[in-house]
Amino acid sequence: MSDAIFSGPRIHVAAALVAGGDVVLPEGPARHVGRVLRLRPDDSLVLFDGQGQEAAATLSEVDRKRVVARVQVVRAGQGESPLAVHLGQAISKGDRMDYAIQKAVELGVAAITPLYTEHGDVRLKGDREEKKLAHWQAVAVSACEQCGRATVPVIHEPVPLNDWLADRDESLRLVLHPGTPGALERAEAVSNACVLIGSEGGLSVREVDAAEQSGFAALTLGPRILRTETAPVVVLSLLQARFGDLG
Repeated sequence: MSDAIFSGPRIHVAAALVAGGDVVLPEGPARHVGRVLRLRPDDSLVLFDGQGQEAAATLSEVDRKRVVARVQVVRAGQGESPLAVHLGQAISKGDRMDYAIQKAVELGVAAITPLYTEHGDVRLKGDREEKKLAHWQAVAVSACEQCGRATVPVIHEPVPLNDWLADRDESLRLVLHPGTPGALERAEAVSNACVLIGSEGGLSVREVDAAEQSGFAALTLGPRILRTETAPVVVLSLLQARFGDLG
C-alpha cells in the first residue's frame, strides 16, 4: 500500500474507521478542518482513532453545521515504537507539563502518569484535577496529529509517587538522579521500560531511596542540570536510540 494516499492533515476521531464508510467529524475537529484549515469537499486528510488505526479519507461535505469524511483505506498506524516506555513525571507549573507531555508523545512514550512528589508544589483536587487531566490528554492527541502516531498514549490520573512505584514491573526502571554512570550501557535489550523524573526541585533523598528499593537504577545525564520538562526529551531520546526506533 502506497503511503502517498495517506496525505493531508491528520485528525483524531473517536470513531470506527471502515473503508467506504462516512465519519461525521466532532465539533472541534470540524471547526479546525472547515474554518482554520479551510478545506473543501474532495480535499484529502488522514483520520486516526487513537487506538492504532488510521485511514486515508476524502471530505464529502463541509459546511458550518457539518463536516463529513469518506474513508478510503484503513491500515494499522505506522508510528509506534517497539519500546513501550511509561513516564512518571512529577507535575510542574504552567506550560512545563504541557511541553513534557507533548515531547514525550513525539518521542514514542506509551503512557504517562503525572506524579505528586515531596518537592512538587502543584496539588490538584476535584474538578481542577479532572480539567487538567482532560487538557493533558488533549495535548497528547495534538502531538499525535503532528508526529504521525495513530495510538494516543494514555495520560493516567495523577497519583502519589509511592503508589506509582508500587505498580511498576517494567524490565528496565530508571530514576533521573546522579548516580554511577552507565545505567543504560549495562542494560540488556528490553521491550518495556519506565522512567521517573522529579519536579523543578528534584526528588528527595527518601523518594530516590524508595525508587531504588523498587528496582530503579539511578540515571545520570552528564554534568549539567536539566529542567524538569527537558529531562524527558533527553531520556526518551537515549532510550529510543538504544532500544527503540530512533536513528
